[in-house]
Amino acid sequence: MKLWRSPLAWTFLASVVLLLGVGGWLLTDPATSRSDALKTGGLAGGAIVALYALWLNDRRRRVEERRQDIERQRHELEAQRAEQDRERVADERFAKAVELLGHAADQVRVGALHALAGLARSRPDYTQTVLDVLCSYLRRPFTRSSLPDPDPEEERELTVRLTAQRLVTDLLPGRDDSGPAYDLDLTGARLEYLDLSGRLIGGLLLRYASLHSTTNLSGCRFKGRVYFTAAGTESGRQVGYFRCRGAVFESRAWFSGTKFAEAADFTETTFAGPASFKDAGFAADAIFTGVDFGDSLDLRRASFEGQTDLRFASLPESVSLYNTLVRNEKDVRIPAEWDLEELRDGTARIVAKAG
Repeated sequence: MKLWRSPLAWTFLASVVLLLGVGGWLLTDPATSRSDALKTGGLAGGAIVALYALWLNDRRRRVEERRQDIERQRHELEAQRAEQDRERVADERFAKAVELLGHAADQVRVGALHALAGLARSRPDYTQTVLDVLCSYLRRPFTRSSLPDPDPEEERELTVRLTAQRLVTDLLPGRDDSGPAYDLDLTGARLEYLDLSGRLIGGLLLRYASLHSTTNLSGCRFKGRVYFTAAGTESGRQVGYFRCRGAVFESRAWFSGTKFAEAADFTETTFAGPASFKDAGFAADAIFTGVDFGDSLDLRRASFEGQTDLRFASLPESVSLYNTLVRNEKDVRIPAEWDLEELRDGTARIVAKAG
């Protein structure tokens, strides 16, 4: 019974019927030989078999496509499940590392910082979050005793903080990289030996920050807004120095109220957006040789106490000068378009030449 339900059996039967039917019909024609009749009938029957073979091949092809589609969907589900497992493990690692940042032992905190950095390297989508956490740690209140008699606990905490600063630098891409530019929020942070030289940075917030010892931003490229508002540089373990040579500020750069206790060097730096040094104070040498201001420059109430070189590569279209002071007894070099107006207290005011 089941045999007669088989497509193969029906195909064989149809082929035989067609062979006999066509062959028998042709044999009724006296002009047709027996061999030609059998040959033609065989071709007709074979055509049925060939059609069945084509149908069978097409059916196998569709079955194989469905199998491959099911296999692909299974692989996709397995990949999604594996990705979810990796995300879960990464989330657990992140949560555990953040928790350990509050541990009393400095070695544990250092290990937690390295765990976060390792997570950012293995999971790039975590990089900005990890940088936010590292910056948050550096924003924690921190004071140090006098250098001749440092407190051991403070020294251990300083070691942890220096590790956090180094990891922040390591996680930032190089200046010429085409990858994402990450933001740093170090508002109010107390930093020592901050070295971000040659890095690509999005936005940088250093409002009210304390920069101790040497700070190096040379060769950095800042794609976002930069704010040093009311920040200050101070000496730490070594004499402070602010280096920002050959950096590029693509957006706003705000140094309003920044107090440079030690020498500041901005040689050949580019300010593509508005730049402000309003109310900034330079207690030591200030070097702006070859600086390119492409937009505007605000120097209102800025004061220069040391040797001063303001020979910019080019003056911006808009410059604000008001009570911009330098010391008469110091070597002061200014653009040809400016002049010095001596005051009674031994200072001189920078003014634009008339006409």
